[in-house]
Amino acid sequence: MSTLTDITSASDFESHITSLSPSTTAIISFHTPWAAPCAQMSLILRTLASSYPNQTPPTISFLSLDAEALPDISESYDVTAVPFLVIQRDGKVLEKVSGSDASKVRDAVERHAGKGGNTGKTGLPPALKAMRREEEEGKEQTTTPGQANGGGDLSKYAPGADDPKTAPEMSSMQGQQEELETRLKELVKAAPVMLFMKGTPSAPQCGFSRTIVGMLREQGVRYGFFNILADEEVRSGMKTFSDWPTFPQLYAGGEFVGGLDIVKEELESNPDFFANYVAAPKGQGGMAAPETQKQPATAQA
Repeated sequence: MSTLTDITSASDFESHITSLSPSTTAIISFHTPWAAPCAQMSLILRTLASSYPNQTPPTISFLSLDAEALPDISESYDVTAVPFLVIQRDGKVLEKVSGSDASKVRDAVERHAGKGGNTGKTGLPPALKAMRREEEEGKEQTTTPGQANGGGDLSKYAPGADDPKTAPEMSSMQGQQEELETRLKELVKAAPVMLFMKGTPSAPQCGFSRTIVGMLREQGVRYGFFNILADEEVRSGMKTFSDWPTFPQLYAGGEFVGGLDIVKEELESNPDFFANYVAAPKGQGGMAAPETQKQPATAQA
């Protein structure tokens, strides 16, 4: 049966692709280690791959690439979000699929490569289902805290280690959350255009961040930035604050614009999208004044 092959370098990818027969369908999956849907996509593809027999030459080849570790390849396929699937044959892209919808992925693969063996209607993994922690624990709990500390007589009840947090502790957590939200509100307005990215403009730590930095430079935009890799609190907080799970994230005028794919779409539909924020000739944009480069002291560029 076929398997999902991990590609770890650009040379490996080039070698593998050029070795394929012109009739071989390549299923190229782009992922990142931090995105949960990518784990689901990996399971989907491994299940699909196992339904196709090994042949010489192969009729289908499944490849898996880390989009951030191999940014040049990601950019060549215009990957702006993960998981992202490219179906290719003889150097020509036949179809692209974004997201981890098992039925969409399977339909696309079978449309171009034919059906593999029968994996059954339940052969592909279902969507992940979350169960509330209290529901799971409630199945095993047969006594109430009061009963565990003295039957139904609550006068003998004393808080245990597993009891719900007390009001002062909950108030403290709420206060910390409010402080973080206040900080994030200030950060997104620290410059007319604020970029929350992995790394710094001079040393981006992922291909998506590098691409958006290049776009802002090309548009002549002066912007502030924040390296989310240097502050886990901001990194996790911005996902909720923006209601956007990935980075980079771009703000303009204190309002959330979106990630790389959204910024690309905005520029395609309106080339003057950044007209109000241009402070340099096109191709010469870059970081704003030092005071708007909001980074933790330990990560300043």
